[in-house]
Amino acid sequence: MAVTSYRPARLAQAVIAIGLSLTLGCSTALAQTPAKGSPEHIKAVTSAVDGASIKANTATSSDWPTIGLDYAETRFSKLNQINADNVKKLGLVWSYPLESSRGVEATPVVVDGVMYQTASWSVVHAIDARTGKRLWTYDPKVDRTKGYKGCCDVVNRGVALWKGKVFVGVYDGRLIALDAVTGKVVWEKDTLIDKEHSYTITGAPRVFNGKVVIGNGGAEYGARGYVTAYDAETGNQAWRWFTVPGDPSKPFEDESMAAAAKTWDPAGKYWINGGGGTAWDTITFDPDLNLVYIGTGNGSPWNRDVRSPSGGDNLYLASLVALNADTGKYVWHYQETPGDHWDYTSTQPMILADLTIDGTPRKVILHAPKNGFFFVVDRTNGKFISAKNFVDVNWATGYDANGRPIEVKEARGREQYDSIPGPYGAHNWHPMSFNPQTGLVYLPAQNIPVNLTPEKAVKHNAQEPGKFASAAGWNVGFMLNATPPKSAPFGRLLAWDPVKQKEAWRAEYVAPWNGGTLTTAGNLVFQGTADGRFIAYNATTGEKLWETPVGTGVVAAASTYLVDGKQYVSIAVGWGGVFGIAARATELQSPGTVYTFALDGKAPPPAFVKYQTEGLLAGVKYDPKDVPEGTALYVTACAQCHGVPGVDKGGNVRNLGYVSKETIENLKNFVFKGPFHDQGMPDFTGKLTEADVVKIQAFIQGTADAIRPK
Repeated sequence: MAVTSYRPARLAQAVIAIGLSLTLGCSTALAQTPAKGSPEHIKAVTSAVDGASIKANTATSSDWPTIGLDYAETRFSKLNQINADNVKKLGLVWSYPLESSRGVEATPVVVDGVMYQTASWSVVHAIDARTGKRLWTYDPKVDRTKGYKGCCDVVNRGVALWKGKVFVGVYDGRLIALDAVTGKVVWEKDTLIDKEHSYTITGAPRVFNGKVVIGNGGAEYGARGYVTAYDAETGNQAWRWFTVPGDPSKPFEDESMAAAAKTWDPAGKYWINGGGGTAWDTITFDPDLNLVYIGTGNGSPWNRDVRSPSGGDNLYLASLVALNADTGKYVWHYQETPGDHWDYTSTQPMILADLTIDGTPRKVILHAPKNGFFFVVDRTNGKFISAKNFVDVNWATGYDANGRPIEVKEARGREQYDSIPGPYGAHNWHPMSFNPQTGLVYLPAQNIPVNLTPEKAVKHNAQEPGKFASAAGWNVGFMLNATPPKSAPFGRLLAWDPVKQKEAWRAEYVAPWNGGTLTTAGNLVFQGTADGRFIAYNATTGEKLWETPVGTGVVAAASTYLVDGKQYVSIAVGWGGVFGIAARATELQSPGTVYTFALDGKAPPPAFVKYQTEGLLAGVKYDPKDVPEGTALYVTACAQCHGVPGVDKGGNVRNLGYVSKETIENLKNFVFKGPFHDQGMPDFTGKLTEADVVKIQAFIQGTADAIRPK
């Protein structure tokens, strides 16, 4: 065999050639790697988001690819670079203006430094999380004059991301797919089946198995709830499931509706007012069981005595419902508030967890709905495991072994009473989180007392003086009274043990309506507050470890993620929601902003804006005889957004006890096609007369005079 020997010159040439080849190869590889934040990079990382990547991310939590972090919606991040030992070093890295003055409720979704965040009016922002710079914005151009068609502010709770598309549910009922790189519309669907009733979308879509699922709101106005799945690629409808039965004179859509109809009294003609049950927030998916879980809403109207006069459970109101993810076919339900009479929705975020209970591993749903009880339910079959009240309640003493509430005898049919919890709920949409290391759920709990009187009869869309928000289309079957409730308002963060069904620790706040929670493997819990702070707690003990001001009240929940190996925490701030429209707990009202923090961050915060008040209204001339009628008219048309003049301080909508004298003297110029009509204020043409406005002026100034310090 011949042996080839290299001369020194040839050897040198070979080495140079090999080196050049390697260098060119590396250069080519580098050239093929897109720059972070470039369109090519955004396309690559967003196109990779699918069911497999979402499941894989749960091992690292390096990204925040869905609204609740993972399919189980635990909001538990395994990241621990920021932890209980060093969180005091947390500082601002950048802030981003959302250019909104109404409620901001969405959690930032982040994939490899590309952030998607929604603001009020369903506007979508794409942000470079490395720099805080805008990539693009998309405004779906909601008709601002129709803002009054939603009960609870013109909010949006976020987007879904899937294979290069960003999905957003729009306030006016559209579902839109956007190109994740450009923000251009890929497809758009009108999800509404009924234009006579007032529907909105405020919740975040969920995507799984190539389907986008969305529900809607509107039960206060009279609406029939349903959820719909659309093909993520084409937008074609895949399936739809109704939450309550329709007109029994017509064929039912499926067996689940036929079964539900047996629990309603047709004498109440519930279908005229829709029946309710709108699935306006929580949707969760278990890929192993291939079940999608829906939380359903309150009855329409709230008052069961007029909705279903002979009683009945009124399925599937206030329930957890499992559907086959491929077909939308009903699998099981558990009703948390049978025959809901109090606006006790079950739409609050649910968490899927695996717990050991009485020595047995169980696949469970953890849920804390409006009604004040914390539920543990078997998610494989819907069987009740346990329930315990996490705040004081006055409608039930507990739940029996079969999972039915043991109602207080006087809970229904009372003439006038304090509702505890009230319609705002012991826990509303504000997300909770579950830390498997501590075994605790971190729950925003509250009491917002309301005094109610049931109506004896309800006529759909009847506007009557004294009937709360009826001029805006509300149909609830209760009078919301001016009588001061006896129970005290509060807001608190609860660390709740779902196995022991007991509180582990709590943090008390100055007001209700505090933000959602995030928990991490760094033994931390993050929460924003109604009084304008962002706080980190020790997840085990509840010790407050860090806080920073954020310029206004916080209602949303934070997310955390890695960018180039470094951990960041982001929260979107913007005061609002149904309580935040008319009330507040801070003297600041800065516009919507995304704040992003990291260890040793040194960026200056944006300028904070002081809430504008001119002092208590004085000097408007009025006839005291007009005050009683003006009171009833104000409750009908104004109280929903403006609160009680001078008693409330105003939320993201001004309190009329703290506007100028000239504004109230010229009130007719504001209520009839006025300057705020294109910001969501109703046009009361045909609903109020100029004589009515004079009486409302009397109530506003009369109330201010009555509470003025002597």
